[in-house]
Amino acid sequence: MADDTPSNPNLRFPEWQVAYQAALLEVDPQKLPERLKAAEAAIFLRQQALANSPDGHAERQAIEDAMHALGFLQTEKLGYPDWKK
Repeated sequence: MADDTPSNPNLRFPEWQVAYQAALLEVDPQKLPERLKAAEAAIFLRQQALANSPDGHAERQAIEDAMHALGFLQTEKLGYPDWKK
């Protein structure tokens, strides 16, 4: 998929959005768990980088939204338990 390169101008935060988009677009249920793990790992690393930065409010909000979407994929597509219920 050529569109998921970090140089994709449609991505505001390519450090983690490349892996996130790959998870969102994965249709193979056998590959989805690995895509989700990769997206979560990329997001975690970016959160660590942002931890001591006073900037990045928009990115933090985008990360929060992305984590909700990944959680939805986990519960709806993979049958993970929904701990909020």
